[in-house]
Amino acid sequence: MRLGSRLALLLLLFTQICASTGSRPRLEDSPPRIVEDPSDLIVSKGEPATLNCKAEGRPMPTVEWYKDGEHVETDKDDPRSHRMLLPSGSLFFLRIVHGRRSKPDEGVYTCVARNYLGVTVSRNASLEVASKCLFH
Repeated sequence: MRLGSRLALLLLLFTQICASTGSRPRLEDSPPRIVEDPSDLIVSKGEPATLNCKAEGRPMPTVEWYKDGEHVETDKDDPRSHRMLLPSGSLFFLRIVHGRRSKPDEGVYTCVARNYLGVTVSRNASLEVASKCLFH
């Protein structure tokens, strides 16, 4: 994700939070921060995979995932999804989906954590599908 699009995403998320909360901060509350960023992965087609993300803050931040700048649909959005948002904030793939024409899981992912005090975005992590090499 380019720096400009990442900044635009942050600004959009920040304005949504500001507009949706009329609460005043409490002294013990703190904005979210990413304490574990996702790492690049190379995974075989059909295999499970996990992109880790852990955030802290008070109140505990909610976590969402974006792939190539677009919101990632998980089991929270569609119970039939092969992607699950774990309680820790990590993104678990039951199986990596990859075909000749469709590569819905391959891309650049970011984790976004938010609470009423702010928004933070993880570093980018690439998920690549390993190609089969044939040796003769």
